[in-house]
Amino acid sequence: MQWTAFGLISLLLTPPANAQARPTLTLYSSVGYAKNVTEAFTKATGIPVKLVELSTGPLLARVQAEKQNPQWEMLWTEGAEPMRDLASQGQLQMGWKPKASWNTLGRRLLPGDLAYIPATTSLTGMFVVNTKVVPADKVPQSWADLNRPDLKGLVGMTNPAVSGPSYTSIAGLMTVAGGIQNGKNALTTLKKNGMQVFDSGGPLIKQLSAGGLGVAVTQSTRYVAALLDKQPVAAVYPKGTALLPTVFGISRRAKPDVQDAAHQLIEFFLTPAGQKFALESGNSASYYYPLVKGVSANPLVTPIEKTSFMQVDPKSWGPREGAINRPPAKVSW
Repeated sequence: MQWTAFGLISLLLTPPANAQARPTLTLYSSVGYAKNVTEAFTKATGIPVKLVELSTGPLLARVQAEKQNPQWEMLWTEGAEPMRDLASQGQLQMGWKPKASWNTLGRRLLPGDLAYIPATTSLTGMFVVNTKVVPADKVPQSWADLNRPDLKGLVGMTNPAVSGPSYTSIAGLMTVAGGIQNGKNALTTLKKNGMQVFDSGGPLIKQLSAGGLGVAVTQSTRYVAALLDKQPVAAVYPKGTALLPTVFGISRRAKPDVQDAAHQLIEFFLTPAGQKFALESGNSASYYYPLVKGVSANPLVTPIEKTSFMQVDPKSWGPREGAINRPPAKVSW
């Protein structure tokens, strides 16, 4: 099923009285606008959605804890790496392709084996700079620049064990640094230079806005939110800035009618009409790059062609996430 105009959704807002009972779809999500989208989907189709919302790290930990008896039927998370790892464990339905008018970015992010379905993307590992703290001629242009003495204690990022975007940022850094150990060394050096670590992007940007930080290593959606809040910020896209897609995954163990409900939710979202509910949610996560034709990003979003970015290989970095996010206690980075 696919909707191509808002008018079609409007016709479905009141399900027919004789409609058969619809299966409840249990969705685990770390995406900020999931509630807006799922409520609109239920109104349009009559299919109820039980939404469980957590930050990416705790959500993925819960999924792993339920590995033998999954309580979820669908996932919607930030970063393709953890979804690829779940696919390698045999937890995901594979091979289903939604009807969608993909744009260039969408086609780039859609995996060949259809282990998961990309929904949106932003960029992560970019720098948001408080221009009142860091002079224009001192704005850092690379990860190495963050170690300058004048930036001591003024750089912050989020904890990858909690915040999904941070792991993709680290994977991008390690890729351009030439490997995991080089990336670890870079992070250790940053920590020695007083890098501050936060559990989530909200407190990170709050500290940046208050002047307690000069540079936040974060995702592009946070930059747009700061602009809308009229903060004095500048954006830098250093080498290693990576695409950060939000992705859908469907449980291989879900019943066929529930899998069909998940298919309908995905196709609902991958239309201009469905994306309206995310783009107008007011959540900072909604300042993304759309992956389907006929949808425009917020005007303050830096055009993708004006940025420098890479695509982290999920097959390479997915299996490494647990070890990198939760290193031995003796490792300081």
